[in-house]
Amino acid sequence: MSGELTQSVLKRIIRQVGLECAAQGQSLSETLVAFMVKAVVLDPRNDFNMDRTLTENDMQDLIQLCVTRLLDTTNPSLSTIKMQVYFDMNYANRDELLSEQERVLEGKLAPVVRAITESGPHSQEEMENVYQKIVACVLLRSGLGSPTDIEAVREVTAALQSIFPQTEMITFISLSKKDKEQQLKDLAMLVTGIRLYNKQCQKGGSCIDDLPGILSEAIPSATRTLDERLNSCQLLAHRYTALLEAMQQDPQRFSQLRFLKLKEALFNVRQYEAFLCILQSNAITSAQEVESLEVQFEAAMMLLKNTVQDKTSIESREVFPLFMELSKLWTGFQDEMLLLSFLTNMADNLQQFLEIQSQLFPEEMLTSLLEGVTVKSDEERIKETMETRVNVSHFTNQEWLFPETTDNFDQLLIQYHGFCAHSIGVKGITLPGNPAIGILKHNEKYYVFSSKEAAYIFAEDPDKFIQLNIEKAKKYAELIQLLELHHQFEYLLPHAQARKASKGLMNPPLKRENGTQTDTHILPPTIVRSYEWNEWELRRKAIKLANLRRMLTHSMQTDLSHMRRENCTQVYLPKDAGTQTKHDNSSNVPKPQIFLKGLRGGSSPTTHMVAVDLTRPLDET
Repeated sequence: MSGELTQSVLKRIIRQVGLECAAQGQSLSETLVAFMVKAVVLDPRNDFNMDRTLTENDMQDLIQLCVTRLLDTTNPSLSTIKMQVYFDMNYANRDELLSEQERVLEGKLAPVVRAITESGPHSQEEMENVYQKIVACVLLRSGLGSPTDIEAVREVTAALQSIFPQTEMITFISLSKKDKEQQLKDLAMLVTGIRLYNKQCQKGGSCIDDLPGILSEAIPSATRTLDERLNSCQLLAHRYTALLEAMQQDPQRFSQLRFLKLKEALFNVRQYEAFLCILQSNAITSAQEVESLEVQFEAAMMLLKNTVQDKTSIESREVFPLFMELSKLWTGFQDEMLLLSFLTNMADNLQQFLEIQSQLFPEEMLTSLLEGVTVKSDEERIKETMETRVNVSHFTNQEWLFPETTDNFDQLLIQYHGFCAHSIGVKGITLPGNPAIGILKHNEKYYVFSSKEAAYIFAEDPDKFIQLNIEKAKKYAELIQLLELHHQFEYLLPHAQARKASKGLMNPPLKRENGTQTDTHILPPTIVRSYEWNEWELRRKAIKLANLRRMLTHSMQTDLSHMRRENCTQVYLPKDAGTQTKHDNSSNVPKPQIFLKGLRGGSSPTTHMVAVDLTRPLDET
């Protein structure tokens, strides 16, 4: 389908479906419509050939099918898909939510900060106006009161004057814009710490809420509400599962259930349960974080009291870090309030997608249908199979993992959201898998099963049952999200371009384990000596270069110098130089003096030579 459903055709289909739904009084998001188009195309019952180009009639049929499904408000499958789209578009984890909140706060403060940092007051009145803006900025950033609250403004002004009197405005104005912004943040933290300390000493802080006390009551209340809703939806899931199993064992007795969309209702409840578990985990994390913040806040406040005591004056380097630490901890409480409000709103808004359950299956109907049927919870099913285990010797080409032989067994990424890999495709129901039976590792993926028999059957031909699960997800598109099968379907419909907001529904982020190792300093450090951070220095250099471009070298020539030139050389005159050597010393030895007599001959025919040694002895020298 990736060949024929081009971007333009896809947008046309989505737009047409949205317009027809709006004409029927249903205003739907583009993401929901896009996912429904994908679901209709994938469903083999609609007979859309994936290998041929869509004709105009095919596109009209596709549009009508999508409109029909989107307007069928009695179908639990539509409620599940709406729930998935809502959760993907609105849910954010702790880090994402807090970073978004910080971005929003900075955006709100930007005009005030800009008015302060870009102003150049000269008169006393202008100085006072800028100072009042600083007070407002500090108050807004701290979140402890409103600028319209006179009492809060007085407290902030008094605290600010104690650490930043108006006489320091001249120094503040001379700072660069970046330094001004940083000093505004520091002042806000210091003022917040001072106000919190004054509130603890009962000297002010009447407009500051007791966030630790509020959180200590609100978080347990929110957790109890989530637990109640989770238990309620789990009970529904257990009942639906029992009915589906009974219907497969005795089709005649439960023949009327075939038309009540019981499987779609089960998938709806299971998806609601999965989302509630995510919110519950976040609530537990918030409770732990608040408990840690309370201990740190009390310790920091006690340390500050011991440092200040009854001293009339104290050095700023001792007390300022303590005030800033108080401010950071209080910001943590404010973040937890934001997270708690977000989780509560998400849980309340998810409730609307479960309302169809009471319409399709009233309590009286469920009670009558469940007569003589044993309802088992997920925990009971797992407990029944705790003593059974796969015999590895029966499988020569399969790898099985067990708790006592596998490191980090609880952290393995189980396929199908932890549901039995056999029951999904064969029975069409979601049964909880029991890892104690054994986890099958196939193609670097891990599968769990609800019974030993299901594990044996699946292990005979894993690829066959994996394909059955994919085909089941094509019929029930909500299973793509519930069973985390995005990687199986992302190539079928190129809707990664539809909307970035679709996140995991349309184009889930790829996840993989990866590792790398590099040298500590693979490249030598590079220091750019010409770099300048000061914009005024850059302006000075730019002006200098601009002036140089307008400079010219002038010369002229006269008649006397025509065709002539003067040559001159310059030399260095020789200079007198002398050197001094070491003192010479020597020792004398006798000079050899040897004389030969008779060399001239004589009267005799033979010559007689006599050597006379007249060298002086050594002791005489």
